[in-house]
Amino acid sequence: MLNRLPNTATIDEVSASLKEHGYVIIDELVSADVMDEVAAQMAPHIESTPFGEDKFIGFKTQRTGSMILRSERSRDLIMHPLITGVAGKHLSQASTFQLHLTQVITVHPGSPAQVLHQDQLAWDFFDFPDSYEVQCNTLWAMTDYTAENGATRIVPDSQYAGRGQKFPPEAGVAAEMKKGSVLLYTGKIYHGAGENKTDQVRQAINITYAVGWVRQEENQYLSTPPEVARTLPDDLLKLMGYQCGCFAMGYVRDFEDPLAYLKGTTERRSAGFNALSSTANQTSAEYATAFV
Repeated sequence: MLNRLPNTATIDEVSASLKEHGYVIIDELVSADVMDEVAAQMAPHIESTPFGEDKFIGFKTQRTGSMILRSERSRDLIMHPLITGVAGKHLSQASTFQLHLTQVITVHPGSPAQVLHQDQLAWDFFDFPDSYEVQCNTLWAMTDYTAENGATRIVPDSQYAGRGQKFPPEAGVAAEMKKGSVLLYTGKIYHGAGENKTDQVRQAINITYAVGWVRQEENQYLSTPPEVARTLPDDLLKLMGYQCGCFAMGYVRDFEDPLAYLKGTTERRSAGFNALSSTANQTSAEYATAFV
């Protein structure tokens, strides 16, 4: 039995479960209709997406990004209050957190199982301490997730196994869940796509968050052109990276705030220690206030 909670679970309950197990499934957090709407908006882009060019990405798997631009409905998933609340708590050791990537993963029939791995290897295989969480990931089920159609496999209790471990395929347990459910998992837990033994595609929306001081996997500034970005809400823009990740990380020109620069406002917003006073990280905010 995998770790799972109902869709009535609170931010604190989900956060505690994620911290203890390294992953948690929230059953049917949104309706199947929401998944269908995102699927319809992304369909023409998925159709033109090439398959992966190596075994890890998947020779029979498509990964279609730029979801903020291509699917307005997906923005509700990116900004879902339960998910962003959990991400904020999980990544609270950093001054801010940001969007790391958005993509639809389409696993086609006959696709073999992916090697079991940690997602935080994306940062050049850096050996993050066990005590530091750099990443909070989600996989939203666009189709039912079953063992037969390649549901993501989780290796229970692997979050402290360390970097570069080689788990056999049978160590992974299929994260079966209904359409509209979401799997949250840390950057440390070992996991991988399962083998799709059916004649149907298995699809998921992969939305990932990371601490504000690391480089994003998906370049949000190019994926969503400035003329579109200027029409988006400030909270979403900050999550995309239009804020300083911490002191002096990400300012524009003459120490200007990136959101103010994007919007072309004349009001000067500090990109320094003052900017940290409104972050989710209380320790950083207190230090910044005292320093100033």
